[in-house]
Parts: sequence; C-alpha cells; structure tokens
Amino acid sequence: MFSKETYIARREQLRRDVGKGIIIIPGNHEAPCNYRDNTYWFRQDSTFLYFFGLQREDMVGVLDCESGKDYLFADDYDIEDIVWTGPLPSVGELAASVGVEHSGSMKELGAFIASHCGRGMMPAYIAPYRADTRADLAEWLGLRPSQVDRYASLPLVKACVGQRSIKSDEEVAEIEKAIATAYQMHVGAMRLAQPGRYEYELAGFMEGEARKGNGPVSFPVIMTVHGETLHNHGHSGRLEVGRMLVMDAGCETAMNYCSDITRSVPVGGRFDSRQRAIYEIVLAANLEAARLARPGITYQEVHTAASRVLAEGYKGLGILHGAVDDIVAAGAHSLLMPHGLGHMMGLDVHDMENYGQVYVGYDEETRPSSQFGLGSLRCGRKLQAGFVVTDEPGCYFIPALIDKWRAEGKHADFVDYDELEKWKDFGGIRIEDDLLITPDGARVLGKPIPKTVEEIEETMAI
Repeated sequence: MFSKETYIARREQLRRDVGKGIIIIPGNHEAPCNYRDNTYWFRQDSTFLYFFGLQREDMVGVLDCESGKDYLFADDYDIEDIVWTGPLPSVGELAASVGVEHSGSMKELGAFIASHCGRGMMPAYIAPYRADTRADLAEWLGLRPSQVDRYASLPLVKACVGQRSIKSDEEVAEIEKAIATAYQMHVGAMRLAQPGRYEYELAGFMEGEARKGNGPVSFPVIMTVHGETLHNHGHSGRLEVGRMLVMDAGCETAMNYCSDITRSVPVGGRFDSRQRAIYEIVLAANLEAARLARPGITYQEVHTAASRVLAEGYKGLGILHGAVDDIVAAGAHSLLMPHGLGHMMGLDVHDMENYGQVYVGYDEETRPSSQFGLGSLRCGRKLQAGFVVTDEPGCYFIPALIDKWRAEGKHADFVDYDELEKWKDFGGIRIEDDLLITPDGARVLGKPIPKTVEEIEETMAI
C-alpha cells in the first residue's frame, strides 16, 4: 500500500467533490470457480483500492460528506476461518492502517445506510459491474436489482474520474514496475518464438513471468500467429516461419497497477520483405503518436495523425490510393485498423471503464465518433499532464471484412481490392507502448522493450 496519508487525502478530496450525503464504495467478494470454496484469483475493486488500499474480500467503505468521517465495514474472521487462513488483522486494525477511525460489522453497515436513506437522500455509489455487488446494493438500499443502475451517481463518477485520471509520481512508479515485468515477459517470449513451438508455450511463459513479478497478467494474454483476429485468446496455433506473431500482454503489480504492451515479431527472428514493409508503417504511426501527444491536444487528434501515417504507408504499397486527408476523413484506412489508438491505463488496464467509457475517455468538447474504426477509440479526450494512455496502432488483413467491403463497393474510390487480395494471408501487426503525458509532451514509460526491426532481430538471435 501507499502511506495512509495518501488514502486520507484521496477520500478528503472525494468528499469535497461530491459535497453532500454519504458515498458507498463496496469492495469485491471472492468469486467461485466451480464450487464455493474453489475460487478464482481474488481481484479487489479498483475504486475501493484507490480510496482504501485494502486487499481483503467482503469489505465496504463509506464516506460521510456531512460529518467528514470515513467508515470501514466488514466482519472479523472467526476461529473457523483462522484454521484455514492463519491469523489475520481485525477490521479495526485494517481501518487504522489506511487512516479510517470508524469501523463496524456488516450488520452495522445495514443499519448505518438505513439511517441515512431515512433522511430522504439516496447514497452515492458507482453502478456495479458484478451481480453480487448489485444484489448487495439492492438489499442495502431497498431496491430491486434492476433498479440499482438507475440510481447510480453521475457526480460521483465524475469526481472519481477527475481524481484517478491524473497519476501521482508514486502511481507512475508502480506502473513502471509493471512495465519492468512486462519487459521480461516480452523479451523472453521473443526468444522463444521459434518454428515448431506452440502459442500456449509462450503464453504460459508470460503468465509465469507475471507471477514472478508478484502479480497476475493484467488481462488474458493475446499470443497468436493470426493477428488479424484483434483479441485472439486461443493459444493452439503452431509457430511457422513466414507468420507474424502478435504478443499483447501486460501484468499487475502487487498493488494492482497495470502494464499493457504489444510487440509483433516474425517467427524465427527474421523479417521478410512483406513483414518489414507493414511493420515499418505501423512503427512510424506508433512513433508519430508519441511525438504528438501532449497536454492540450485531444487523443482523437493524435489518432487521426497516426491514421494519416498508416494511410500514407498503404498508398506506397498500392493498397490505397487518393489524397491521404480524404482517405482518413472517409475512414477508408480503418479497413486495416478497425480500432482506436489507445485507452487510459492505471489501476485497470482499461482504466476506470467500469464508470462508463464516455465519462472516462471523452469530455464535453470531444465526443465519440460514429465512424467505423474511429468509433472504437476508447480515449479521445483532451490530454492532461499526468494521464497514462496506451499508444497501439496496428494493421490487420481481415479476410471477412475485406470481402464484405468489396462486396458492398465500400470506399472503392480509395481501396484497391485486387491488390488487397495478395495480402489476405498476412495476419496482423500491432505495436503498443504506455505513455505518460508530461507538462510539455509525452514519455514512453519503462525500460525500452525492443521495437525496431533491428532491435527485434538482434534480440531474437540470442
């Protein structure tokens, strides 16, 4: 954990921003895997982590904006629990460790909330993403589960987004710790990417490296020679020369701060001419995004600039033709990159998106687009110093999408579908770094992970 003063200051700020009533911040329960006592790995709710920092299951934090008091509610373990878990701190001790003076049992929580609901004011809470939390809130608030989302607090969402978007120095240090582990994950996997191996061998290696760094992977590893499938979590493919291997993986620290890195490498360690041509185009877009990102510019503008680099490169290969600005304005380039440039990152790998992506990734000036490709941009808002965002352009030759657009005659003025036929067996490439927005630009976080053609080939030759 950070110091208790960090959590005290965060809660004080939240109470000031919300201004009235009480705020309920539930932690997560354990989730059974296939029967009650065999659970999935426990992951604490990130909002609870941000304001209370505690990893124990079945806890609820409450902030009273009127009195300025904070509360932590949970049941102490009894001897039947301790037989299995060993000695554990009491709820009061845990509360004190994060600067909370008032604690109580879950029965007392129910009475506390009921007394405040009786004043005619609905407590503020975030719309839950888990069914068990929704059931809890419904019981505490006297609602049907289907009503819970309706009464969630938008002011609380906006207050949480306002705080969590700007990363402190200690948060950045945790993210860089996660990237240091990701370095080991990716460099090791590069060296394993030899013909005859299977994707699951490399995915397993990455998961092991994440655990060696004292945290799990931050999302299911994407490890595939079929990179044209953007989120390909199947790991049954055999590695063969001539295929590009897309490795999208990150990890969490013990405090749950995340990394998210993608590298795409040629099986066997040497780029052929086609692979190098596409790779250099995607790398140029990645570097242009990092060059342009800075406070005051929107990430939507950075996405568009990276798209121009991609379109210019595709023109050089004869895949697209026409004026680059016209190609990008029409969205024709999105046939080969149907996703956005990046997303916010922090305690969640897609940071805070449980609050609603439109509140996290956009602002009053910048709204989501309905255009194919650009409409999938997770973060388009004006950048501020302290934001951490991913920079992940890609190129994907998706046969089904190419065939659909061709049959519809879509963007026929810009797309050379005959030339595209030659690329349908290629797969895909994505290159991703994690950027910290600084007062005068952006910095790629962490130890540099091999990224140029020369660096990758040199690394894979060892």
